[in-house]
Amino acid sequence: MDAPLPPEETTSPTLSAGVGTGSSPLATAQEYSAVADGAQALTDLEVLDGLRQRLNAALVGKENVVELVLTCLLARGHLLFDDLPGLGKTTLAKAIAAAIGAKFSRVQCTPDLLPADITGFNLFDPKDREFRFRPGPVFADILLTDEINRTTPRTQSALFEAMAERQVTIDSQSVALSPSFFVIATQNPVESHGAYPLPEAQLDRFTMRLSIGYPERAFEIEMLARNILAAEPQSGGASASSASGPVMTLDRLSEMQHRVSGVAVHEKLRGYVIDLCRETRRHHDLPMGISPRGAITWMRCAQASAFLGGRSFVVPDDIQAVAGAVLSLRLSPFSDKPEDFVAKLMTMVQVPL
Repeated sequence: MDAPLPPEETTSPTLSAGVGTGSSPLATAQEYSAVADGAQALTDLEVLDGLRQRLNAALVGKENVVELVLTCLLARGHLLFDDLPGLGKTTLAKAIAAAIGAKFSRVQCTPDLLPADITGFNLFDPKDREFRFRPGPVFADILLTDEINRTTPRTQSALFEAMAERQVTIDSQSVALSPSFFVIATQNPVESHGAYPLPEAQLDRFTMRLSIGYPERAFEIEMLARNILAAEPQSGGASASSASGPVMTLDRLSEMQHRVSGVAVHEKLRGYVIDLCRETRRHHDLPMGISPRGAITWMRCAQASAFLGGRSFVVPDDIQAVAGAVLSLRLSPFSDKPEDFVAKLMTMVQVPL
């Protein structure tokens, strides 16, 4: 790859200087807070390195998946795992919540699940003779929705309002959710009996689609060793509860997410993203291409990738690194092998110099 394009003039904040992957020790949330007694707090990259270590310990042998999960989190997106059961998705979700000190909730989707089971409801209290709101699991920072395609479109719609607006509507009243609200949804790609496939418009509400896949033999042996003395088996690796505590706070995460939105994207690279999206719209095998919202999501993920790399500007590698996870989600209804199409797509437009 040629030298990266220089960033345009921008008011985006410069990333804190950091260290390389694997060099930062884990620390408590207090150590990651603001400056105390004149000592400089840990830099963004050191904090992210501690979070990366924690997640890699929970999901062993899947560093590439962890990196994309971190990218999605920093981009303030939502994640869809299209994968088989028992591969560590729940373990990973719990590890994220524990590592950032977030409130975690889980919903097992079934055909009889109602919207109120997710959003909450008003319950009449006969003692006080007034209605009291009982919040549902959506009032959390990290929400894991298992087998989202098992529940009805009506219930799915309630969840997608929460994802898109970070609020829910209950008895005609809008109620705000956590600013760091992050949905991790799963669906089983093999079993289709009794399932309600997500339509294209709802798939577009997710930021990425990932698949963990089976680990390599050596890592599976390591998992068995870790579970010998474990109170409860863990399919991914180390238990989230076995860690020493949060490695960052939700406030620090919000600050990072704000800085990600200010990472510079050169005009030529913005044109590169749009040209690639337009190629999908005119391709004869696709009845529908990448939407403008999809293009914005792609750019934001590229900004998050640059932030993780310690840069305050995007390079072409950032756009290409997240392309598979972002685009395959949006092309999967129209292609049997969306990953292969994305790889081919990357060759259709020349990388700007």
